[in-house]
Amino acid sequence: MSPPSPNAGPGPGAKLLQAVLLWLQSLRPARTRINARERWRIVSGSFVGILLTGVICHLAGGAAMASLPWLVAPMGASAVLVFGVPSSPLAQPWSVVGGNTLSALVGIACARWLGPPELAAAVAVGAAIGLMLALRCLHPPGGAAALMMVLGGITDPWFAVFPVLLNAALLAMAGIAYNNATYRPYPHAQRPADKEKPPQVRDAEADLDAVLARYNQVLDVSRDDLQALLEQMKWQAYQRKLAGVRCADIMSRDLVTVTHSTPLAQAWTLLRKRRIKALPVVDAGFRVVGIVTLADFMRAAELESYDGMDAKLRKLLGAIGASGEPAVVGQIMTRQVRVAGMQRYLVDLVPLFGGKGHHHIPIIGDDGRLVGIVTQSDMVAALFEPPTPPKEPEP
Repeated sequence: MSPPSPNAGPGPGAKLLQAVLLWLQSLRPARTRINARERWRIVSGSFVGILLTGVICHLAGGAAMASLPWLVAPMGASAVLVFGVPSSPLAQPWSVVGGNTLSALVGIACARWLGPPELAAAVAVGAAIGLMLALRCLHPPGGAAALMMVLGGITDPWFAVFPVLLNAALLAMAGIAYNNATYRPYPHAQRPADKEKPPQVRDAEADLDAVLARYNQVLDVSRDDLQALLEQMKWQAYQRKLAGVRCADIMSRDLVTVTHSTPLAQAWTLLRKRRIKALPVVDAGFRVVGIVTLADFMRAAELESYDGMDAKLRKLLGAIGASGEPAVVGQIMTRQVRVAGMQRYLVDLVPLFGGKGHHHIPIIGDDGRLVGIVTQSDMVAALFEPPTPPKEPEP
């Protein structure tokens, strides 16, 4: 028999062993990415929440309810959610109160009307989960509350009020007070609807909704939080990619400028011939005093619609001022101009381009004189292929 080829792949036994090892690795718990301070915040909150809930319910029960427990076990699991993951949809006050109370009622009904305890337990947990899903109060400890009713043989509906409802309400109130005092918003409010979102934001949200629909599983994080994390991750990627890149590295140095007294017709011709959308307006010392853009021309010509656009524009360009001279740039330019220094990091300009409507940012030198301009096109080019910063001159 010939020896196995050295290029042959692993045998069936090796593949099986590799699959088993890979499966065993999947059992390894993921590391909790929180610091010691957050750990102590969770531990302290759970302690305070259960202590206050227990003391108040014990006092509320008194001698008249001495035969009933004053604190139920599922509250321990609820405390983990309320104080450990207060932003989770499973930990919100309605989930805590509604999930525990309604599940307890389901368990009590099953314990009263279903005979075999095995069947009653299964129906109680399943029905409780179905009810919580329908009423948007899915809460894992609710399954335990339903099961506890069956295993304890509890058939009195009052038990769902005391201690379950009172326990859950007090724990939720303790969570509201403690989490907000420790800078964890609770209840965790969702983002308000914004009807004036930019198209790219609406497209990104639609993409997220499509992915979640295909995923089709319950997530322990809200959609808004997931979207916020994705936005922060994108911003972190921008920072990493643009780290060290300064405005001087990507700015356009071939400047086309005008002055305050440049005729509008001449400025319009420059915009058309150079195929640019903005002209910095400079003074005699080449310092920026304004900027004139296509939008300024359209606004000055009152081009709200396409009707009569040519005539309106020709009228603007041929306008004569009170002195008999042609209309000039200074009459329509934007005087409030956002500028940036040559050594400013490019990542600092991302919010200006992305959310504040800026398309062109003049770049000035240490003496305040105009030295270049950064456009959205320059920014996009830098994101895809950041330029290599210039080397420092050798001594």
